[in-house]
Amino acid sequence: MTRYIFVTGGVVSSLGKGIASASLAAILEARGLKVTILKLDPYINVDPGTMSPFQHGEVYVTEDGAETDLDLGHYERFIRTRMSKRNNFTTGRVYETVLRKERRGDYLGGTVQVIPHITDEIKRRVIEGGRDVDVAIVEIGGTVGDIESQPFLESVRQLRVEMGANRALLMHLSYVPYIATAGETKTKPTQHSVKELRSIGLQPDILLCRSERAIDDDSRRKIALFTNVEERAVVPLPDAKTIYGVPRMLHEYGLDEIVVEKLQLECAAPDLSEWDEVVDGKLNPEHEIKIAMVGKYMELLDAYKSLIESLVHAGIKNRTKVNIDFINAEDVEGENGLDLIKDADAILVPGGFGERGLEGKLESVRYARENNIPFLGICLGLQSVVIEYARNVLGLEGANSTEFNTKTPHPVIGLITEWIDSEGKVEKRDEKSDLGGTMRLGGQECRLAKDSKAREIYGKDVIVERHRHRYEVNNNYVDRLQKAGLKIGGWSADDTLVEMVELPEHNWFVACQFHPEFTSTPRDGHPLFESFVAAALKYKRT
Repeated sequence: MTRYIFVTGGVVSSLGKGIASASLAAILEARGLKVTILKLDPYINVDPGTMSPFQHGEVYVTEDGAETDLDLGHYERFIRTRMSKRNNFTTGRVYETVLRKERRGDYLGGTVQVIPHITDEIKRRVIEGGRDVDVAIVEIGGTVGDIESQPFLESVRQLRVEMGANRALLMHLSYVPYIATAGETKTKPTQHSVKELRSIGLQPDILLCRSERAIDDDSRRKIALFTNVEERAVVPLPDAKTIYGVPRMLHEYGLDEIVVEKLQLECAAPDLSEWDEVVDGKLNPEHEIKIAMVGKYMELLDAYKSLIESLVHAGIKNRTKVNIDFINAEDVEGENGLDLIKDADAILVPGGFGERGLEGKLESVRYARENNIPFLGICLGLQSVVIEYARNVLGLEGANSTEFNTKTPHPVIGLITEWIDSEGKVEKRDEKSDLGGTMRLGGQECRLAKDSKAREIYGKDVIVERHRHRYEVNNNYVDRLQKAGLKIGGWSADDTLVEMVELPEHNWFVACQFHPEFTSTPRDGHPLFESFVAAALKYKRT
């Protein structure tokens, strides 16, 4: 039967529960166990799809088209189990389901309450998410003490009682600050955090203690004494040189041995050699390049989390340190804006929504195109390529996307109204459709042209990549664009939608409508990013 590890966080947010959960999962996977990870988010939104990147960071997209928390990106980068719709749910999703049942009359006229109806739905989703695996790690979003997360914590309390100590354990991630002026490590915040947990009936089995520096043995003994956690299960988690070194760090502190023992799991010792190679590639590069990323959410870089990590992965594969210069597209629109990207070895224009910064992106595309600088465009980056090419090569003045100008004389990018989804079903949308969950989402096939750069990069005729967008290249302009030199490198499975474009005469100029960053991992990399970084390295040398 599936074992469950519930992960909570205390004292402050952003301690790295996602990295810790993913790292433990990586160790257990390296021991031969089948592992999955769930993220339970306490906010009322049904999903993060309509939330601002400035508030919540990146919206991660799974293979089956779920818009999820960015932590699912960490999960897929650390383990090879693919995440799905059942791996992430919110308070909003839970209440929506319960209220729908109430309207149908499923509760037979009973009063619908947080306990048992909401907690039962949470438990059902947790058990469903852990089906068919050896271990399911369940990360509870937020910080212990928040009013929003109380139904989730109550559900965890009930599940631990129902499953028993051998099937469910609780791992609490807390912050242990070091006060430099006093020269002391302070354990009191962790003591109070555990006290808060115990007040609602939850006793941690394991404490992960986040800190800027290693925690001394005296502090660990003190934490163990005051939290009723055995000393060996008070596991230090100091800052690491790279997040990909955390699995090895946690293993050396004995975390996986404690888990295996408490959950009575039979498995081999872990083989972490792949992670050692990743860390070596990250910390010991042989080359160095600079990539200018021209985007619009630069105030919170978590908005580009998967993309940043994909460049890191490509750097590891090329033994190259990738320095990213994060440039606000609006700054490029100024008189001397192009000076910001002139010393880059490559230029990348990522996805985004809304008109703000568009002209800066178009200028960056034009500069890369005219100066033979390696260029990669993703989602809105591809659309920027098409708009720029239509304006400056085809001479179509005012060419634009209907997302930004509904009255443009040349709508080279338009709202897609019909497409085939990841399950092969026909999806239809129009301008009046809800914003939430109505985009072209999830993994879909793309056919690569045989004589294209894209086919050369991927080394196959058909690929599957993940989408998240509403607008597409207008097919009425495709022939003119191709005759003017913009090659279509990839089409959707039914040959109706442009997926990739490229410039054959250019050093390296490729753009895609999908988001390849969602399928890049540190161990396996991604061919598109690896080729892009290699092109930047070649450009720098020549």
